[in-house]
Amino acid sequence: MQNFTTMIVDMVKQENLFASQGGPIILAQIENEYGNIMSSYGDAGKAYVNWCANMAESLNVGVPWIMCQQADAPEPMINTCNGWYCDQFTPNSPKSPKMWTENWTGWFKSWGGKDPLRTAEDLAFSVARFFQLGGTFQNYYMYHGGTNFDRMAGGPYITTSYDYDAPLDEYGNLNQPKYGHLKQLHDALKSIEKALVSGNVTTTDLGDSVSITEYATDEGTSCFFSNVNVTTDTTVTYLGKDFIIPAWSVSILPDCQEEAYNTAKVNTQTSVMVKKENKAEDEPEVLEWTWRPENLDATARLGKGHVSANMLIDQKQAANDASDYLWYMTSVHLKKKDPIWSNEMTLRINGSGHIIHAFVNGEHIGSQWASYGIFNYVFEKQVKLKPGKNIISLLSVTVGYQNYGPQFDMIQSGIVGPVQIIGRHGDETIIKDLSNHKWTYEIGLHGFENNLFSPESRFATKWQSENLPMNRMMTWYKTSFKAPLGTDPVALDLQGLGKGMAWVNGHSLGRYWPSFIAEEGCSDEPCDYRGSYDNNKCVRNCGNPTQRWYHVPRSFMNDGDNTLVLFEEFGGNPSLVNFRTMSIEKACGHAYEKKRLELSCQGKEISEIKFVSYGDPMGNCGNFSKGSCEGQNDAMKIVEDLCVGKESCVIDVSEDTFGATNCAAGLVKRLAVEAVC
Repeated sequence: MQNFTTMIVDMVKQENLFASQGGPIILAQIENEYGNIMSSYGDAGKAYVNWCANMAESLNVGVPWIMCQQADAPEPMINTCNGWYCDQFTPNSPKSPKMWTENWTGWFKSWGGKDPLRTAEDLAFSVARFFQLGGTFQNYYMYHGGTNFDRMAGGPYITTSYDYDAPLDEYGNLNQPKYGHLKQLHDALKSIEKALVSGNVTTTDLGDSVSITEYATDEGTSCFFSNVNVTTDTTVTYLGKDFIIPAWSVSILPDCQEEAYNTAKVNTQTSVMVKKENKAEDEPEVLEWTWRPENLDATARLGKGHVSANMLIDQKQAANDASDYLWYMTSVHLKKKDPIWSNEMTLRINGSGHIIHAFVNGEHIGSQWASYGIFNYVFEKQVKLKPGKNIISLLSVTVGYQNYGPQFDMIQSGIVGPVQIIGRHGDETIIKDLSNHKWTYEIGLHGFENNLFSPESRFATKWQSENLPMNRMMTWYKTSFKAPLGTDPVALDLQGLGKGMAWVNGHSLGRYWPSFIAEEGCSDEPCDYRGSYDNNKCVRNCGNPTQRWYHVPRSFMNDGDNTLVLFEEFGGNPSLVNFRTMSIEKACGHAYEKKRLELSCQGKEISEIKFVSYGDPMGNCGNFSKGSCEGQNDAMKIVEDLCVGKESCVIDVSEDTFGATNCAAGLVKRLAVEAVC
């Protein structure tokens, strides 16, 4: 670790990147969240942290070192907070600033899991509350979602998509309203920067989870009003003026007189994104496929490998992460007079693979895979063995190795054993343990070794067009396509496939597994932002493929012909595969009076206004309806004149724009707009 850390620090120093050298790097981090798992290492864990601190400090980087989630970080290390909320976090030294290194904007997806959603209101609340209570630094994780191309997904069982419900999504689009709501929050925080940095701070607890924090300077005072109550709005009276603070929200008042921002009042648009077909003129309606089988003769049928041992070897050790695939192969010699011989023999395997495909004498007898979080299981299938030599070939498949937790490097993977043949004679069970047999190992599959996914492969011409197989495991498919028209981000629809990997022009799009259906447990009720969040709240996509769509960067594609190659491990139907582009279909706004609503079609024109109401409109984007009161002016014509035919427009949400209303006194009026892009 010292060698690695020193190498990185030296590279940074050579480029003069540390702030102490005039560069942009103001902080350096050593270790990450070790404090969460340190107790499992006993005294050695504590000694390690002290060693880390001394080693880091000896490198003389000239900027502060931080340790995330390390409550006992030795000085001068600064311990920092990671999590959903860090407003209650206190550093372990009075000399240390209060820093939040990971604010989780959403959560990752796992195969078989639901899509997590963290609302814009709750995320903004967590940030405003942190700065109200003395926070000095806050960092979003993730701010820009991404894609785990190739085999880069951690895990195990983390999906290829790492969108994370981030403010910028996996495809680079603005995730509205989250992006816009946070932008407005940071505009408000920036406007009181001097007060936050140098003001005298006073916090007054008003009871019932309501408080006022004042940041006073010679130039004036800025205020935070917070209401941490989960269900009840409150009215704060300050200097003779009443302010309504919704439940689970924070208001920022740069002059303590006018509310510039409230975390629960979203005044930015919601964008509805769709996937459209944008084919080149000469592109066929359906992709035309060729295919070839994965060659299993040497492994599944003959059991031949390059390495052997009289034991079962952990897949991490045997394959050294060179491939998801590792063959475990052995032979069993039987005679009909053997005690185990019966007509009801089974093959039983204790696996942690996370997938097993079992073959006996070249015939596939069954497959089994784990579910997220439970990776040890028992595979048992009836098997027909013959007198004499029998070849047992087990293809173990990993889906990302364990990447966090105490002793995570010691967690076994692959076929951990025992592997047994079970014979039954009436009530008598006889077990033949194969675990210490001679096992032969082979890393990977022939198609990967021969680079069938690459246009430069010398085997690239040996593909068949006749008798295209469907639902056939261990099969390669190839097709040609032209890049979708335009510049919008591209998504590949792999609905109908089982599990495998995909490549465009030799670039790996990552693992796919659309046959893995997300578990049930979603609610039809709208997500309530109020109350503490975790990744089990506000989930969606139940009962659908965990991941159906896969990101294809335009940099992977050519202007002319392109090649898509699929390796189908489980068996699927490629006839449904197609490309789509991501674009905005609607821009909906729901803004409060005395605010300005900006609508944008992100490079496209606003073609139509489908709904406008100023007063107390109800519903959400796509199902707005008028409430009990409205402004007197023709709201539809006003918004059409401002917006139609333009890429973006700004609407002043006030009676000056929409006319006086017949709304009840004290009602906070709102504007709802649905625009078509």
